[in-house]
Amino acid sequence: MISSIFLSQIKASEGLNFFGIPLEFILFGLTLLGVALFHHHTLKVALTGLVVVLIYKEAFTDFSIFEHILGSETHHGEWNILLNLFGLLTGFAILADYFEKSGIPEKLPAYLPENWKGGFLLLVMIAIVSSFLDNIAAAMIGGAIAHVVFKGKVHIGYIAAIVAASNAGGAGSVVGDTTTTMMWIDGVSALDVTQAFVGSLAAILFFGFFASRQQHQFQPIIKNVVREIKIDWAKLLIVIFILIGAILTNIYLEFPAAGVWAAIFIGAFIRKANWKLLPNALTGSVFLLSLVLIASMMPVEKLPPASWQSAFILGFVSAIFDNIPLTKLALSQGGYDWGVLAYCVGFGGSMMWFGSSAGVAISSIYPEAKSVVKWVQYGWHVIVAYIIGFFVLLGTMGWHPHPPHKNQQHVAPTEIHP
Repeated sequence: MISSIFLSQIKASEGLNFFGIPLEFILFGLTLLGVALFHHHTLKVALTGLVVVLIYKEAFTDFSIFEHILGSETHHGEWNILLNLFGLLTGFAILADYFEKSGIPEKLPAYLPENWKGGFLLLVMIAIVSSFLDNIAAAMIGGAIAHVVFKGKVHIGYIAAIVAASNAGGAGSVVGDTTTTMMWIDGVSALDVTQAFVGSLAAILFFGFFASRQQHQFQPIIKNVVREIKIDWAKLLIVIFILIGAILTNIYLEFPAAGVWAAIFIGAFIRKANWKLLPNALTGSVFLLSLVLIASMMPVEKLPPASWQSAFILGFVSAIFDNIPLTKLALSQGGYDWGVLAYCVGFGGSMMWFGSSAGVAISSIYPEAKSVVKWVQYGWHVIVAYIIGFFVLLGTMGWHPHPPHKNQQHVAPTEIHP
């Protein structure tokens, strides 16, 4: 009897707080910390965090997981974004494989100059590829090319730059990064997101210059004469077809994953898809969706108001904690300038090797990159580039916050024109 009265009082007070911080945020922070510390057990950590948060929400608040996911008259269900993300994350793994085996990545080194400018151009190429391909795939392709043209001797500062280039390219494209894809699914205009390219360009010019000279001094570019490479135009057309499918079905159905998979199944009749990639893609998707679902259950009305200052800080937070759940929190809260936020959460994760999925992925090629001290010491230009890019973006485009999404608590818009 006493316990039931205690639980009802807690529910009436909307859960527990510690020093003014809702317990949900503490549990969420511990989950993200666990992901950052235990890289070989990220899925277990994410699922454990999800279960703990669910038990707490169900037991100590008036939260309903069924209403949260399926929706109600007063709440927009999360099923759409979860299902779309699952379809896109798994589908983009097939897309990346088609592009990688089209012959284009093998052709790129032929166009690189044989000096520090070659390293710089490679970073630009990675950013361009990332704008229409998943940033993880772009980083892996760039890392593989660097391993060949630099004879396996790749400077840690340049490794950081490869990750930064892939994240910079994806930051302004709704098909280039999971964070921007989430914004797109949630109703953010693709044109609003493209403004992030302004900050990305400024950042690339800065870190690209210093990282390329670092690499040239460490190991100059060496290109061997290789056999003539034949481009598989059919696979390249399938890549384009998949991207078009995603765009059209998002415009007309608000369900881009349907277009991606329709195009994959049709394309498989022309060139066989690599279905063996799906198990790993499924594991990664479940991990990310677990974090997104946890983020969606946070009491965002208790977060600090959205502002350019909070967006700037989120970039640094993204370097430590996964940027995908942080993006979900921002979308739930609303009131951000989505172009500025896309740059911050997209590029900010580059400042640490585990701050983005691209950094974690490329560390499988270059294990020496798994050092926070060396990443900051030699990749300092990425951190400075983030700051420069942010203020260039803010100074040229201004701060134009959008209304909160999906009937969340209203945040009064403000504007700044530095």
